[in-house]
Amino acid sequence: MKLIERKEYLDWLKSWKEQQIIKVVSGVRRCGKSTLFELYKNWLVENGTEKQQIISINFEDIDFEELTDYRKLYDYIKGKLVPDKMNYIFLDEIQHVESFEKAVDSLFIKKNCDVYITGSNAYFMSGELATLLSGRYVELKMLPLSFKEFCSGLKGSATMSNAKKFDKYIEQSSFPYLMNYNLGKNEVRDYLKDIYNSVLLKDIVSRLKVADVNTLENITKFMLHNIGNLVSPAKITNTLKSQGKSVDQKTVDKYLRGLTDSLMLYEAKRYNLKGKMFLKTNSKYYAVDIGLRNTLVKSSESDIGHILENIVFLELKRRGYEVYVGHLDDAEIDFVAQYEGEIVYYQVSASTLDENTLKRELTPFKKVNDNYPKYLLTLDEVFATANYDGIKKLNVLDWLLDM
Repeated sequence: MKLIERKEYLDWLKSWKEQQIIKVVSGVRRCGKSTLFELYKNWLVENGTEKQQIISINFEDIDFEELTDYRKLYDYIKGKLVPDKMNYIFLDEIQHVESFEKAVDSLFIKKNCDVYITGSNAYFMSGELATLLSGRYVELKMLPLSFKEFCSGLKGSATMSNAKKFDKYIEQSSFPYLMNYNLGKNEVRDYLKDIYNSVLLKDIVSRLKVADVNTLENITKFMLHNIGNLVSPAKITNTLKSQGKSVDQKTVDKYLRGLTDSLMLYEAKRYNLKGKMFLKTNSKYYAVDIGLRNTLVKSSESDIGHILENIVFLELKRRGYEVYVGHLDDAEIDFVAQYEGEIVYYQVSASTLDENTLKRELTPFKKVNDNYPKYLLTLDEVFATANYDGIKKLNVLDWLLDM
């Protein structure tokens, strides 16, 4: 099996190597966390680390079932430590270990232990983790393959146009496993549905003790259908009620939180560009993977604008930005991307060759009174680049590949 190099993520692990802090890798199920550990362990060995110095446990492997007791886990690892050398300890899917933090903390304080952990469950990986390991960890938030990573592992890509590669990216999905097998559409669909079921049942239903799974599925499909649209719990409640599906707003809010905590959905809050404040109502939501989304809801040609927006949102997250929806009195900027005090504005459109569409996309930019960069991203191949009084138009596929 070919391992696709996840360069940015791998570089992150290298940058924290042997620093006395716990390295946490979080992300949706099957986004490639375990494979990232394999890439990193290979790099360690290639750079002089002896195999005995690497202790690796995946808690979804039944061979390690008895080590889900934190005391047995600690004793097992302690017995394998190489004295007077650094030991690299990888604990994959550690949420299966009750009171895992006791074992991790005890290893963390040892001068010859470099500790790395992963987990899929976002409740554990975010809120609870901050309490359990407060001040003692750094976190890498991992996503499935970017378009650039996907292209690097795509068979026969040398003869394909970027547009053809992009079609495959949307159709096949960004989950790394699917890159290694020439699967048919039905097999891809079955694999993606399995991920969906695993996230829903293991990360949401069991955690939130959901009794009405049917309502959860209705809300999930509504959200996936409405990527890139402004929604609120009240709007979701009213829409479902109009379809004859009884649900209260409190339940919708709870399930929506479950979907974002499980990392199936990402929220982009609205930010008032004039008042410099976040707005409490109406956010946009984006799916972790378009292939997964399209497996569960019917897509259409008119959907391409929102699909494109979704992919740009995820790419900005990969590049380390905090991403918001820019709100003006009577206009909206798709994305306000912030990183270390710097701001970049983005509008995303399938095409702006039509003059009315171009005007519509440029107008919000012109209402922003600052000098931060402004980009218009489209799929246009003719007139793919342009400059409108400092607003730069770029081909979105070139932008996705330029990293």
